[in-house]
Amino acid sequence: MPAAKSGKRAPALSRPPGAAGRTGTADADVLGCLAQDPSGSLSPDRLLSMLHEAGILRDDPRIAETVAHLNRVRPESPATGPLLLTAEEFGAATQHNRGIIERAACGELVVPDFPALVSDLRRIYEEVRADRSGSVAAYIPQLARVAPDQFAISVCTVDGQRFSIGDAGVNFCLQSVSKTVGYCLTLEEHGPDTVHRHVGREPSGQGFNELTFNKAGLPHNPMINAGAIMSCALIQRGLDAADRFDFVAETWKRLAGGRSVGFNNSVYLSERSTADRNFALGYSMRERGAFPPGTDLLATLEFYIQCCSIEVDAQRLAIAAASLANAGVCPLTEDPVFSAQTVRHCLSLMSSCGMYDFSGEFAFTIGLPAKSGVSGALMLVVPQLMGIAIWSPRLDGHGNSVRGIEVCRRLVDRYNVHTYDLLTGSGPETGKRDPRLKRHQSVTEGIVGLCFAASRGDVNEIRRLAACNVPLGAADYDGRTALHLAAAEGHRDTVEYLLSKGVDPRPVDRWGGTPLDDAERSGHRELARLLAEAPEPPAAATE
Repeated sequence: MPAAKSGKRAPALSRPPGAAGRTGTADADVLGCLAQDPSGSLSPDRLLSMLHEAGILRDDPRIAETVAHLNRVRPESPATGPLLLTAEEFGAATQHNRGIIERAACGELVVPDFPALVSDLRRIYEEVRADRSGSVAAYIPQLARVAPDQFAISVCTVDGQRFSIGDAGVNFCLQSVSKTVGYCLTLEEHGPDTVHRHVGREPSGQGFNELTFNKAGLPHNPMINAGAIMSCALIQRGLDAADRFDFVAETWKRLAGGRSVGFNNSVYLSERSTADRNFALGYSMRERGAFPPGTDLLATLEFYIQCCSIEVDAQRLAIAAASLANAGVCPLTEDPVFSAQTVRHCLSLMSSCGMYDFSGEFAFTIGLPAKSGVSGALMLVVPQLMGIAIWSPRLDGHGNSVRGIEVCRRLVDRYNVHTYDLLTGSGPETGKRDPRLKRHQSVTEGIVGLCFAASRGDVNEIRRLAACNVPLGAADYDGRTALHLAAAEGHRDTVEYLLSKGVDPRPVDRWGGTPLDDAERSGHRELARLLAEAPEPPAAATE
């Protein structure tokens, strides 16, 4: 955010301890990103408001020292008026949290225009909330009693920017979402070769609790009941039952930024009393010799049901999803919970198997790794960008949250986050936006790069710039467009690409010249004929 026009230079801040090599100018740049009053001072409320707008909330452990310091400084009073921090006080308050504050203030977090994302999520929430189709899971008595119209959306980016709306503080059981972490824990402990001697990695194409196995007699994958039971058989086999459960619960806590997780004993007891299919799966796998030698089947089934009964809310689940998006490192604590290779394997199976027998359609339409649970939870991962948690108990025929699926659809309609959107980009022609773009990012650099790429005939670079919302028909300060440059240099494939994207074939530069004039002047006759015959773009095709 730009500094207020006060006519004064931002005062240099005192150098924090251990910050050797940092200059006073660099410190002043942090304050320069914030709105200042004419005296060059800064309101603590303004600082915290700026952080909140950028998605960095007060309970973020990365700004804990700053918040604590601001709580200790002199309070506002009628005698002193509004509290303003001097440059020295600002430096003291932020010295331990300078990095995240500077990046937030200067719009350098992974989603620079976080308020725009928040606005879109609010709109999606209101649009989807009206949908009351589907019904709660009835085969587990305690889940059948959950209020069906509860609804929450929570997001956390890989930089720890957070937003929640709806019933985001209400606890719910993980159910099948727990399978993701169970699988990751087996990979961390045993490695993929050992794990996949006991569980496959192909979609089953059938319901999550179907009594079916692959040709080797193994569960099809770790994201369905049989595979998750197998994961539980592999986790910390040397520990007793209580310590094994604590190990899993502590892992969820680490993924959620140190926020405690709960356990719903009534759901556990309810699910255990109706777990005939899961017991049948367990006995069938034992009959086939799928389990590691020495597996205690009943203890494994108990452990599996306990993991399903772990409770979180949407806020904690979003942070956990962001930890997966961040290659296993929690954005709020920088705790490396899982290795990047483990997360890669997990996200791969979430992409192909995470939504039960709807997984193929979800991969086609949404194109992102996800995992659902019959509690109505849905965890969505946008790698290297953000994690999203949606909770709404009404389920469709596949056991997935009706509203959760619809939120995912609308998100992918608005943003180029589908895995293969890199092929189609964003911008007017797709109706999608790139959440990574800065709010006030100047297109000047993009236009310069576009014209340079066109002059070289670099269509791949032009595609990349289009994906970053650079308008393909934009002109530089002389009115010269990419089409002018490509025509002048005789790059037919570049001209054809630009015309195929609806670029106006007859823009006029400051000297009255068109791309056709450039092609003719340079002796590119075939290109001139192509431009002469190019139809006018439709009125709606604006770049």
